[in-house]
Amino acid sequence: MKVLILEDEKPIRDFIRINLKREGFEVVEAATGEDALVVAKVQQDLDIAILDLMLPGISGFDVCQQLRQDNPRLGIIMLTAKSQEVDKVMGLESGADDYVVKPFSPVELVARVRSLFRRIYPLDAPRQENFLELPPFTLRLEERRLLKNGKEIPLTPTEFSIVKLLIEQPNKAVNRDDILTSVWGQYFIGELKIVDVNISRIRQKIGQDSASPQYLETVWGYGYLWRAER
Repeated sequence: MKVLILEDEKPIRDFIRINLKREGFEVVEAATGEDALVVAKVQQDLDIAILDLMLPGISGFDVCQQLRQDNPRLGIIMLTAKSQEVDKVMGLESGADDYVVKPFSPVELVARVRSLFRRIYPLDAPRQENFLELPPFTLRLEERRLLKNGKEIPLTPTEFSIVKLLIEQPNKAVNRDDILTSVWGQYFIGELKIVDVNISRIRQKIGQDSASPQYLETVWGYGYLWRAER
């Protein structure tokens, strides 16, 4: 696994690098958003990017949006020194898969990185039936691609995991807590808002009107379901 660290404070960057390398990860670094975008173009085999939000020059939000545009399947974790709701939501809406609030323990960060890596490269990928069909959608499992009427809809690793979880259980309401546990892991420390923001992003990508959802429906006070076409 190759991880990009974007952090302007060298002691924090060193701290993250040391702990990730200790766990066997390959690490590349950048101190500015501009440098991170250059590194990402050179390092074509990046699996995950860890991005600080508050940076001189280009912000972590802008870097996240550009990286997501260039590579929809890249795993992205945002670092923020603020615990304010708006920062978390803005990071997720920029395309991040997860967030970690400073100060954080190396154990927490490594666990988040491993959890995200499992979403990108699941160990239990099916070997026989490699697609799920729920017209007009086709989920190609081994390729980790979602198609609508044959046209690909680019999804982040987290978005793909959520879609797969719901499409595997059509017309069944799935609790938000169960989505959080299934996708982010049993020991995720965070808020249910992360589920809602990802659902909102998925709806936009599949061309769904949030006011009258046709496929990805909200079950108020409970969770979400993927409605099969009648």
